[in-house]
Amino acid sequence: MVKIQIILGSTRPNRFSEKPGKWIFELLQKREGIEAELIDLRDYPLPFFNEPMSPTMLKGKYSNKEAERWVEKVAEADGYIIVTPEYNHGYSAVLKNALDYPYEQWNNKPVGFVAYGGMGGARAVEQLREVVVELQMVPIRTAVHIPAFWTLLDDKGNLKTETLNESAEAMLDHLIRWTKVLKEAREKL
Repeated sequence: MVKIQIILGSTRPNRFSEKPGKWIFELLQKREGIEAELIDLRDYPLPFFNEPMSPTMLKGKYSNKEAERWVEKVAEADGYIIVTPEYNHGYSAVLKNALDYPYEQWNNKPVGFVAYGGMGGARAVEQLREVVVELQMVPIRTAVHIPAFWTLLDDKGNLKTETLNESAEAMLDHLIRWTKVLKEAREKL
């Protein structure tokens, strides 16, 4: 059994990230041997990272209880899916802040991306790939890009996923494969 967390990378009111986050969560739940968990950054109101030293030196001793709670939550997973908006050609500040608190907890774990925005969130994903490599994560090449997401809503505001399913299944296949391989490798370290 491997555990994969889906992290909603926006905390804005009326955000879109809940729709693709819940969709990917439901797809992941259908997979055997997977424990899926949907993580909402609204539930982890982190202050901007302002610790006296880097997370690599803190040894889990943060000055803020929310930070400790967040780092413990991240540590529970074997792999991740980040659902990210694209704001001004990049990803959200709240997501960057959440990525910056843990360090060792991210190491040697894969991450996939579901992105949305005018260009399907492609620019946000490209920036995230650089950051997660520095966190010693393994970014999955295949991502789900949702361009002009507002055109993919039905009359009730639900996300129409027909055109997205193929890329989602491919991303999940790769993510699950790498999650299992890297979990086994971490257990041997």
